[in-house]
This record gives sequence, structure tokens and C-alpha cells, in this order.
Amino acid sequence: MDFRRVPFDHPDAVKLNDQVQAEYHLRYGDGGDATPLDPSDFDPPNGIYLIAYDEDGTPVATGGWRCQDTNGEGNLDGDAEVKRMYVIDAMRGRGLARRMLAALEEDARAAGRRRMVLETGTEQPEAIALYTSSGYEPCGKFGYYRHFESSRCFAKEL
Repeated sequence: MDFRRVPFDHPDAVKLNDQVQAEYHLRYGDGGDATPLDPSDFDPPNGIYLIAYDEDGTPVATGGWRCQDTNGEGNLDGDAEVKRMYVIDAMRGRGLARRMLAALEEDARAAGRRRMVLETGTEQPEAIALYTSSGYEPCGKFGYYRHFESSRCFAKEL
């Protein structure tokens, strides 16, 4: 597996983002994740966006983090927020999401971030299982979906 740093608006990132948005729609019945994101959110040193490519050069997974210091939405100074973790159906169950998460944590730690945070939902039990088995613990709600009953927020000290 080849992990490459790409801009958030890279064509392969857009393609996979469209797929994850379609999955959110299926699971939650709405228009996908409405969290405001700007491609520059993922520009180093304030973030990173990664795509995993298989041996044929096909994009199969994504993940990113962005700085989220104290901002009135429940974040703390030093937070790095995980965004757009996604693995295509054909590649699930192979540990790829865990590898992506570890790469994001390593990069955020190297950038001086102190805590990794993320928001997911009750309709993504696989994601919740990944995060809790990777050392994430429930934390105070933050971000766009902090007032939604289905929202679940997690944090891990880096």
C-alpha cells in the first residue's frame, strides 16, 4: 500500500469523498456530512490529507487531519481533528483504516498537536469499534454535529 500526501481537492480525493458522502447518505438519510471544510484546512503544517493507493495505483482509502484549536465548538488548543476516514468496500477488513489512522496520528504528533479528536455517528459502528480499539475515549461533543443525538465524539492524547 502506498500512502501519498495530496491536496484535499485532488481528483482522487474528490472521487473518494463523493463515495463517502454517498455512504453517509445511505446510513443517515440526509445529504452527507455538512461539516464546513476548506481544502486549505489540510495544508501542512496545519493538517494533512492522505490517500492510500493499491499496487495497481487505484485509490482505495483516505484520511486527513486539521488543526482545531479552541474555537467555540468544543475544541481545545492543540487538537487535531480526524476527517474523511474512508476505505472502499472491496478493501475493508484488511486493517487499512487502522494503518491510515496511525499515519495521521504520527503526522499530527510530529506537527506538535497534543490531542487527536474525531466525530462519528451511531450508524457507523465499525468506525466506533476502530477508534475505541485504537485508544480513543469518549469526549465532550464538538464541531458541527455536537447538538445531534446520533453524534459521538472521541479523543486520544498524542
